[in-house]
Amino acid sequence: MNRLNISLMHPRDQIVKIIRRIYQNGMTTTSGGNVSIIDDNDDIWITPSGIDKGSLRPEDINCVKADGTIIGPHKPSSEFPFHIAIYKIRPDLKAIIHAHPPALVSFSIARVIPDTNVIPQAKYVCGPIGYAEYALPGSEELGKKIADVFAEDYSAVIMENHGTVVGGTDMKDAYQRFETLEFCARTIINAKTIGKVNTLTDEQIDEFEAQIPVLLPQMSYVEHPSDEREKRKEITKIVRRACDQGLMISSYGTVSVRWRNDDFLITPTNVLRWDITLEDIVQIKGGKREPGKIPSRSVWLHQEIYKRNPHINSIILTQSPYLMAFGVTGEKFDVRTIPESWIFLQDVHNVPFGSQFKGSDIILGMISKDTPAVIVENDSIIVTGDKLLQTFDRLEVAEFSAKSLTMGVVVGELEPIGETEIEELRKKFLS
Repeated sequence: MNRLNISLMHPRDQIVKIIRRIYQNGMTTTSGGNVSIIDDNDDIWITPSGIDKGSLRPEDINCVKADGTIIGPHKPSSEFPFHIAIYKIRPDLKAIIHAHPPALVSFSIARVIPDTNVIPQAKYVCGPIGYAEYALPGSEELGKKIADVFAEDYSAVIMENHGTVVGGTDMKDAYQRFETLEFCARTIINAKTIGKVNTLTDEQIDEFEAQIPVLLPQMSYVEHPSDEREKRKEITKIVRRACDQGLMISSYGTVSVRWRNDDFLITPTNVLRWDITLEDIVQIKGGKREPGKIPSRSVWLHQEIYKRNPHINSIILTQSPYLMAFGVTGEKFDVRTIPESWIFLQDVHNVPFGSQFKGSDIILGMISKDTPAVIVENDSIIVTGDKLLQTFDRLEVAEFSAKSLTMGVVVGELEPIGETEIEELRKKFLS
């Protein structure tokens, strides 16, 4: 399964790939949003006006030449003026995404900038967030107002009563920024439903960045027997499925599977999660990594969980919008409210931010047969299990339960089942 790096694809193909992803993930409508790339000739490739975003084809993409000549079967997006204005004022940016994702639109209507310090990687993926005052869509005035904000070195801007626009050094960079910012906005909205949002300090985020592990030594030789290749296939399928289900975003999410003894396979860092291939997966054997590959920064935690828990054969560490609502508020994720959820997950505890850092024993001392999942505050949900599909099922159940609880708060007081009922479940399903 060979993947053509998105940055090596023709601009037309990059744009179609990304706009489809945006549409399929509910971050734009049939007619909304526009995406562009400026190439080395200063030609701008941009989505057309009025063409269905759900069925866009490479041949639908317009090219606006540096001299203003338009090549293509359709009119360029009506928002072309602000695309060209941004490129002129920020030559470091080579791709722009504008859309109306629901959570960010809600912030634009409330005229509030989402605080990306709710999760550690978002501050670095998104950068500081700018704000552009309202102007008529498609107008030169709007283009100027947005470009003026980008000129202040912002690469993501909330557009008043409109939506958002982000830029990137390439399309991958722009999309990660766009998706991560919308994820932050959704997490904040969900969190406000159940409690008070707790954000990380800049010092805590710097501490997180300082925890990037020293790279494991490389193997001198690597083998890929059939059972190892089968596990690679399992991982790629589950990662893509997690992205399709909204349980993982491009910039965050790790999956690993035990291979033999304490050796395991794990997803890499700096690869778009939904674009991952068999070749991207990193083998960890005898405490060494596969040559030329960089595993997830959480590799140490995965390694220690496997060493201490022979019954665990797969781990998923990710962020999903409803579970992270509990993660950023510190509110108890009480699965005793839903019998089936308790059977799958038992009690899910919150652990403090920093528990995932190398040297901490908090998570390692908590994960067990009776505690297959924990929430790391302002960071992630960690789910463990035997087979990878079982672990993924637990993640799905956890997110669905978190969604039900978040929605239930609006309906009325949530009532968990009692200890007697829990004991009945334990005897029937877990003994």
